Amino acid sequence: MSLQHWLQTPPGRYALAWEQSQIDRVVSDIFGYHALQLGNPALQGLAHNRMPHRWLALDGAPQATFDGPSVRPVCLLPEHYGGEPVYAEPGLVDAVGVAAENAQAQPESSPSDLHAIHTEHLQCDFTALPFPAQSLDLVVLPHTLEGVDDPHACLREVERVLVPGGQVVISGFNTWSLWGMRQLVGRVGGGWYLPQQGEFLAPRRVRDWLRLLSFEVTQGRFGCYRPALCSPLWLHRWRFMDKAGDRWWPVFGAVYFLAAIKRVPAMRLVGKVEMRTKRRAVALQPVAQRQARKI
Repeated sequence: MSLQHWLQTPPGRYALAWEQSQIDRVVSDIFGYHALQLGNPALQGLAHNRMPHRWLALDGAPQATFDGPSVRPVCLLPEHYGGEPVYAEPGLVDAVGVAAENAQAQPESSPSDLHAIHTEHLQCDFTALPFPAQSLDLVVLPHTLEGVDDPHACLREVERVLVPGGQVVISGFNTWSLWGMRQLVGRVGGGWYLPQQGEFLAPRRVRDWLRLLSFEVTQGRFGCYRPALCSPLWLHRWRFMDKAGDRWWPVFGAVYFLAAIKRVPAMRLVGKVEMRTKRRAVALQPVAQRQARKI
């Protein structure tokens, strides 16, 4: 079962609602000009963000579009390509410049429906994004690292396109949870509970990768503590586990959430340093002189 199909199941909707609330809470306070979401169109990670230029990128070949309030089924339409839809390939177009031209052609709108106009839909490789270096202010990765072939290369590409001080938001499944144990049992005896595609990454491993790439983790949280059940009725009956788990065993949540800021070390000037030794001031001291006695 793929991630998109699993998110339509009762446990998938339960996890999706928790992730949506966490991402909305963080991205609403992040400001800038350019934001990008990589994968998972079922989660509208940029719906509550106020940046004027936003993209939803899907990996691989062109797929069916997802109609919704925050996604327009439109690709890049630059005039110098004859008005034909162009699916962005690495190094093919400057997506930032193209989106800026498209945004100028849009009529003015109120802030309430800003997300319905400026969110663009493009296709690209997540390990070779078609954006120049240091051009994005926010990147959202909802279960993205679990689906790519090289998650560390994807994080390196995110670090390349983010400006100094830019932020990245990540969510994924926690291997050390009841859902993770249920998935492990399903691999041995069959009967998968979580999506079969991709490799789940431990939150500690993702934190280590972020530190290696000069990111500072500012927020981290676990959620979805209910047992691995498929019935919506039984999931509702175990809703008390969310408050209990968040208080007593927070690291065993089924889904984790991380937010990090790109830090750039300050520049230090290295050169020849002239060493100067201070001379001590000479102090005058009185000297007693013996005078000859006159006869």
